[in-house]
Amino acid sequence: MDYLPDETIMQKIKDGNLSEMAVLFERYHLKLYNFFIRMGLKKDIGQDLTQNLFYRMMKYRHAYKSGNSVKSWMYQIARNLYSDYCKQQQKSDELLKKIETYPDDKINEAESYQEEDYERLDRALSALNDTQKEIIVMRRYQGLKYEEISMVTGQSVAAIKVAMHRAIKQLRCIYFEQI
Repeated sequence: MDYLPDETIMQKIKDGNLSEMAVLFERYHLKLYNFFIRMGLKKDIGQDLTQNLFYRMMKYRHAYKSGNSVKSWMYQIARNLYSDYCKQQQKSDELLKKIETYPDDKINEAESYQEEDYERLDRALSALNDTQKEIIVMRRYQGLKYEEISMVTGQSVAAIKVAMHRAIKQLRCIYFEQI
Protein backbone atom coordinates (compact mmCIF):
# COMPACT_ATOMS: atom_id res chain seq x y z
CA MET A 1 0.00 0.00 0.00
CA ASP A 2 1.29 3.44 -0.87
CA TYR A 3 2.01 5.91 1.90
CA LEU A 4 -0.84 8.41 2.06
CA PRO A 5 -0.32 11.83 3.62
CA ASP A 6 -2.09 12.43 6.92
CA GLU A 7 -4.24 15.12 5.34
CA THR A 8 -5.55 12.70 2.68
CA ILE A 9 -6.40 10.13 5.34
CA MET A 10 -8.12 12.76 7.47
CA GLN A 11 -10.20 13.84 4.49
CA LYS A 12 -11.34 10.22 4.05
CA ILE A 13 -12.28 10.09 7.74
CA LYS A 14 -14.09 13.39 7.41
CA ASP A 15 -16.01 11.92 4.45
CA GLY A 16 -17.20 9.06 6.65
CA ASN A 17 -14.59 6.34 6.20
CA LEU A 18 -13.89 5.94 9.94
CA SER A 19 -11.80 2.80 9.47
CA GLU A 20 -9.00 5.05 8.17
CA MET A 21 -8.56 6.33 11.73
CA ALA A 22 -6.59 3.12 12.37
CA VAL A 23 -3.83 4.41 10.08
CA LEU A 24 -3.50 7.67 12.01
CA PHE A 25 -3.67 5.75 15.28
CA GLU A 26 -0.77 3.52 14.22
CA ARG A 27 1.29 6.51 13.12
CA TYR A 28 0.76 8.71 16.15
CA HIS A 29 -0.54 6.92 19.25
CA LEU A 30 2.91 6.32 20.75
CA LYS A 31 4.08 9.87 20.08
CA LEU A 32 0.92 11.31 21.62
CA TYR A 33 1.11 8.95 24.58
CA ASN A 34 4.72 10.05 25.13
CA PHE A 35 3.60 13.68 24.96
CA PHE A 36 1.27 13.10 27.91
CA ILE A 37 3.94 11.17 29.83
CA ARG A 38 6.53 13.89 29.24
CA MET A 39 4.04 16.44 30.49
CA GLY A 40 4.23 14.60 33.82
CA LEU A 41 1.18 12.34 33.78
CA LYS A 42 1.06 8.76 35.03
CA LYS A 43 1.14 6.00 32.43
CA ASP A 44 -2.51 5.00 32.89
CA ILE A 45 -3.66 8.62 32.61
CA GLY A 46 -1.52 9.02 29.47
CA GLN A 47 -3.18 5.95 27.97
CA ASP A 48 -6.65 7.26 28.79
CA LEU A 49 -5.95 10.69 27.34
CA THR A 50 -4.44 9.17 24.20
CA GLN A 51 -7.59 7.09 23.73
CA ASN A 52 -9.76 10.15 24.38
CA LEU A 53 -7.76 12.10 21.81
CA PHE A 54 -8.60 9.66 19.03
CA TYR A 55 -12.21 9.58 20.19
CA ARG A 56 -12.34 13.37 19.95
CA MET A 57 -10.76 13.26 16.52
CA MET A 58 -13.58 11.02 15.33
CA LYS A 59 -16.26 13.01 17.13
CA TYR A 60 -15.04 16.38 15.85
CA ARG A 61 -13.72 15.22 12.47
CA HIS A 62 -15.93 17.76 10.73
CA ALA A 63 -14.12 20.56 12.59
CA TYR A 64 -10.85 19.63 10.89
CA LYS A 65 -10.10 22.19 8.18
CA SER A 66 -8.93 20.56 4.98
CA GLY A 67 -5.42 21.56 4.01
CA ASN A 68 -4.28 22.17 7.59
CA SER A 69 -1.71 19.94 9.23
CA VAL A 70 -3.32 16.89 10.86
CA LYS A 71 -0.31 16.55 13.16
CA SER A 72 -0.76 20.10 14.47
CA TRP A 73 -4.50 19.52 14.89
CA MET A 74 -3.82 16.36 16.93
CA TYR A 75 -1.35 18.13 19.20
CA GLN A 76 -3.82 20.96 19.69
CA ILE A 77 -6.39 18.38 20.84
CA ALA A 78 -3.73 16.77 23.06
CA ARG A 79 -2.92 20.12 24.57
CA ASN A 80 -6.59 20.79 25.28
CA LEU A 81 -7.02 17.33 26.85
CA TYR A 82 -4.00 17.92 29.04
CA SER A 83 -5.31 21.32 30.10
CA ASP A 84 -8.76 19.89 30.85
CA TYR A 85 -7.21 17.10 32.88
CA CYS A 86 -5.11 19.55 34.92
CA LYS A 87 -8.12 21.73 35.64
CA GLN A 88 -10.08 18.67 36.74
CA GLN A 89 -7.24 17.58 39.03
CA GLN A 90 -6.99 21.04 40.60
CA LYS A 91 -10.70 21.00 41.36
CA SER A 92 -10.31 17.68 43.16
CA ASP A 93 -7.17 19.04 44.88
CA GLU A 94 -4.86 16.31 43.55
CA LEU A 95 -1.36 17.07 42.31
CA LEU A 96 0.13 15.80 39.08
CA LYS A 97 2.66 13.05 39.61
CA LYS A 98 6.22 12.93 38.30
CA ILE A 99 7.00 10.62 35.40
CA GLU A 100 7.08 7.02 36.56
CA THR A 101 10.50 5.46 36.38
CA TYR A 102 11.18 2.22 34.55
CA PRO A 103 11.32 -0.93 36.67
CA ASP A 104 14.81 -1.78 37.96
CA ASP A 105 14.90 -5.02 36.00
CA LYS A 106 14.87 -3.05 32.74
CA ILE A 107 17.87 -0.93 33.66
CA ASN A 108 21.27 -2.29 32.77
CA GLU A 109 23.93 -1.65 35.40
CA ALA A 110 26.18 -0.08 32.77
CA GLU A 111 23.44 2.48 32.11
CA SER A 112 22.90 3.43 35.77
CA TYR A 113 24.88 6.65 35.47
CA GLN A 114 22.91 7.67 32.38
CA GLU A 115 19.64 6.79 34.12
CA GLU A 116 20.60 9.15 36.94
CA ASP A 117 21.07 11.91 34.38
CA TYR A 118 17.65 11.17 32.86
CA GLU A 119 16.02 11.27 36.29
CA ARG A 120 17.70 14.61 37.02
CA LEU A 121 16.46 15.90 33.67
CA ASP A 122 12.91 14.68 34.42
CA ARG A 123 13.00 16.45 37.80
CA ALA A 124 14.24 19.65 36.16
CA LEU A 125 11.60 19.38 33.43
CA SER A 126 8.83 18.90 35.99
CA ALA A 127 10.01 22.05 37.82
CA LEU A 128 9.27 24.23 34.77
CA ASN A 129 5.92 25.91 34.36
CA ASP A 130 3.41 24.16 32.09
CA THR A 131 3.99 26.49 29.14
CA GLN A 132 7.76 26.00 29.18
CA LYS A 133 7.42 22.25 29.69
CA GLU A 134 4.89 21.99 26.86
CA ILE A 135 7.10 23.80 24.35
CA ILE A 136 10.17 21.72 25.23
CA VAL A 137 8.23 18.46 25.06
CA MET A 138 6.64 19.32 21.70
CA ARG A 139 9.95 20.44 20.16
CA ARG A 140 12.60 18.19 21.68
CA TYR A 141 10.71 15.00 22.54
CA GLN A 142 7.95 15.02 19.92
CA GLY A 143 9.99 16.59 17.11
CA LEU A 144 7.44 19.23 16.12
CA LYS A 145 8.74 22.11 14.06
CA TYR A 146 8.46 25.67 15.34
CA GLU A 147 5.77 26.34 12.72
CA GLU A 148 3.73 23.38 14.00
CA ILE A 149 4.08 24.50 17.61
CA SER A 150 3.00 27.95 16.47
CA MET A 151 -0.16 26.51 14.95
CA VAL A 152 -0.90 24.49 18.11
CA THR A 153 -0.35 27.35 20.56
CA GLY A 154 -1.59 30.24 18.45
CA GLN A 155 1.65 32.17 18.98
CA SER A 156 4.01 33.46 16.32
CA VAL A 157 7.06 31.42 15.34
CA ALA A 158 9.29 34.19 16.72
CA ALA A 159 7.47 34.08 20.07
CA ILE A 160 7.85 30.29 20.19
CA LYS A 161 11.59 30.56 19.50
CA VAL A 162 12.01 33.13 22.27
CA ALA A 163 9.94 31.02 24.66
CA MET A 164 12.00 27.94 23.76
CA HIS A 165 15.26 29.80 24.37
CA ARG A 166 14.05 30.98 27.78
CA ALA A 167 12.66 27.55 28.70
CA ILE A 168 15.95 25.81 27.80
CA LYS A 169 17.88 28.42 29.78
CA GLN A 170 15.61 27.85 32.80
CA LEU A 171 15.84 24.05 32.39
CA ARG A 172 19.63 24.27 32.27
CA CYS A 173 19.72 26.33 35.50
CA ILE A 174 17.42 23.91 37.35
CA TYR A 175 19.31 20.88 36.04
CA PHE A 176 22.73 22.13 37.15
CA GLU A 177 21.43 23.25 40.56
CA GLN A 178 20.78 19.56 41.27
CA ILE A 179 24.41 18.52 40.73
